[in-house]
Amino acid sequence: MNLDDTPARVRLDRALDDLAVTFHGMAARPDETQCVCHWGSADELALLKVPDRELDPDLLRRTWSAPDWGDHGAVLRRVLPQFARALVGGAEPACATGGIGQSFARGDWLRWPPRQRESVREFLHAWWSHSLTDPAPPIPVHALLTLCTEASATLTPWLAAWEALDHPTADQHLAEAAALWARDLLYDDFPWPTWHDENALRAELITWLTRHTPARIPAHDADRVRLAALPAPARWDDPHW
Repeated sequence: MNLDDTPARVRLDRALDDLAVTFHGMAARPDETQCVCHWGSADELALLKVPDRELDPDLLRRTWSAPDWGDHGAVLRRVLPQFARALVGGAEPACATGGIGQSFARGDWLRWPPRQRESVREFLHAWWSHSLTDPAPPIPVHALLTLCTEASATLTPWLAAWEALDHPTADQHLAEAAALWARDLLYDDFPWPTWHDENALRAELITWLTRHTPARIPAHDADRVRLAALPAPARWDDPHW
């Protein structure tokens, strides 16, 4: 029984229900193939061509993570209701979030029909909003940002939602994330491997951290963010380096 009845949780539950309705009856293409040696059996592949059958967790993981489907979008639509509930429940480790986001990107969901596209978008935004105020989300907020960014090819809406949320738990997640990101940013790296424009994402993240978060994170992390925003020669010469 779910005892979390906050508005954010209610929104997330509605988004999960909407995915189940929107993607009911979806299946992989009849001619979809996969490697029996490396992916799984013909019987397992046949399950993906039958709508709405639950998959065991191992098969679900192998399905979303396989990079070489003929029609990745159709396969993702087939598993999406079960996959989304598994993700929200913490079935996948935080280290997998980049790959999960890239699986969404391979599925090209931003080009799906409007009803399907909006259902996925609402799920991601509802999950993000709920996690920001959850003291112990199954997937840490910094890892979920990786997933959402890789899935959508943008940081902007996720950072905007974080910025707009005046909540101590959201600030605690921000402090934890800033502490994790600071070293990479100081050395001109982006905090996670990305399929997208790394330089543009890094610049956006540093600008956002510099402008909107100093009062919400510990002073030493705010100072590291300030240093990371400086051009390299000035950074090395700063007395706080």
